[in-house]
Amino acid sequence: MILHMGMEIKKIEDLGWDGFFGSKRTELGLDDFAVARVAAEYKGAYKVRNENGEFLAKMTGRQIFKARSQEDRPAVGDWVAIVELDNGQAVIRNILPRKSIIKRRFGDKNKTGDKNDIQIIASNIDVAFIVQSVGRDYSINRLERYLAIARDSAIKPVIIINKIDLISAEELNSKLTEINNRLGDIDVVPTSAIDNEGLDKLKKYIGRGKTCCFLGSSGVGKSSLINRLLEKNAIKTGSISQYSERGKHITTNREMYFLENGGIMVDNPGIREVGMAEDRVEIDSLFGEITALAEKCKYANCTHIHEPGCGILSALEDGKIDKDKYSNYISLKKEAGYYGMNDVGKREKNRNFGKFIKKAKKELKNFGHKDY
Repeated sequence: MILHMGMEIKKIEDLGWDGFFGSKRTELGLDDFAVARVAAEYKGAYKVRNENGEFLAKMTGRQIFKARSQEDRPAVGDWVAIVELDNGQAVIRNILPRKSIIKRRFGDKNKTGDKNDIQIIASNIDVAFIVQSVGRDYSINRLERYLAIARDSAIKPVIIINKIDLISAEELNSKLTEINNRLGDIDVVPTSAIDNEGLDKLKKYIGRGKTCCFLGSSGVGKSSLINRLLEKNAIKTGSISQYSERGKHITTNREMYFLENGGIMVDNPGIREVGMAEDRVEIDSLFGEITALAEKCKYANCTHIHEPGCGILSALEDGKIDKDKYSNYISLKKEAGYYGMNDVGKREKNRNFGKFIKKAKKELKNFGHKDY
């Protein structure tokens, strides 16, 4: 029995263990191994926890060699089979199948990152708190991206509009109306870490053994909210740039924290870009109104961009659908469709695009644009 962050762990179920993981453990023949949950991820090591205590764990050399991508490595929230050693050490022998997973594609075209890399944000999550502040980082488009990712993994999404102490009641009502009109029936909790506004509502989503994950850009106040919920400054927070209104990257590791009532919270480094990780994300269900209009299109393979007889474009011209929502829908569909291609399809698409660029440059030269 251990005491950590105000939560007394008496049994493995306190960490979110249930019948799903028990059956998977048996199917994989791992009943003879202890199990633990990954509570934090460091470079080359993991903090794992179970009813026996806390351990610093590492993968075996064979596992590292066999891992083809980050998805084959442990992530915060995972359940792992371990061998407990002396001095608080452990060896990870296997990763149990994930009940849910939040992941994104990442990479900066200006850096060496590969746009096809997949980053696991957290696994085995019950509730995703999508946090945005009322400042310049506020974006409905980004909210829709997060909603698509959460719903794809059957994770309950809850939108948090934070720092409401900085705006008037009228401004807040305007944002809430905008969210309702754009996103429909979705749970929204206005909060303020300064005034403790909305914290009691958040706690209702975090019951004993339930795991929630805080998602959002740097500076929106994720760590401050978690500190308020814990009633202690467990996570370091930083000031906001007065020029850009963007927060500094204070949280550098994903880590799990525990409430007095047994709820589990995962803090994450700030994320600005949310790339679609799968071609099967729940885009159609998120944009139900637009998806229904697609049934009126003249062509079955309509891209909804330029085709005559397109039901979506017709509704857009008539002002029946929001232009920004349409633009985000097209962007997400194109992104998810691209990642759904096999490697051959992607190479062909890139090859055709290269031919288009060469042709365009040639035509520009014919018009006297010698710079090309």
